[in-house]
Amino acid sequence: MPRHLQREIEALKNKIVTMGGEVEDRVYKATLSLIRRDMAMAQAVITADRDIDNMEVEIEEDCLKVLALHQPVAIDLRFIIAVLKINSDLERVGDLAVNIAERSIFLNGQEPMELPFDAVEMSTKVERMLTKSIDALVNLDVRLAFKVRSQDEEIDTINRNMYSRVKEMFVHAQPERINALLHAISIGRHLERIADHACNIAEDVIYLVNAEIVRHTPEVFEE
Repeated sequence: MPRHLQREIEALKNKIVTMGGEVEDRVYKATLSLIRRDMAMAQAVITADRDIDNMEVEIEEDCLKVLALHQPVAIDLRFIIAVLKINSDLERVGDLAVNIAERSIFLNGQEPMELPFDAVEMSTKVERMLTKSIDALVNLDVRLAFKVRSQDEEIDTINRNMYSRVKEMFVHAQPERINALLHAISIGRHLERIADHACNIAEDVIYLVNAEIVRHTPEVFEE
């Protein structure tokens, strides 16, 4: 690999990993603001969204510059493609963290209510998936990437159970609580989507290392 290209690829890797860390922090704070009923923390997540947007634009521009100047091939080309896709996924996760924070602010302004899902369990599982997907990128760890994919069904199951629980809660809910329940459903859905994006990142790592597209294959992991 030419030295200039190697330097630019390393710089890109550092930037996407930094962005991943920032997005992880946003998701953590957004969900913690819900659990702790902390409006200030939720507002901080919303206010900082522009930083993630700026990072996404900068990384995309850097990728396009590398493609234009160096015309990379093989694994270098796969790396650029993977970074472009992961960059988009991370930006979307940042947006979902903002959505969770906005719903959290609404719920924190209401009387405390039972959520139709275990917020601590679901958010912890989702955050771990996101962290593992970024770790898989840092270490080019295909085995870890496959493990992330295999964990998506756990989140889908929690999400399905949430909707079943909501049906029960709607029957007994007072009219003024219906809107709060709808906000709670949205938070569960946003967490489920973050898990989907973590899977996308894991799949891009597999593509980067193995040159294999696994997007439509079963999510199986063998210990």
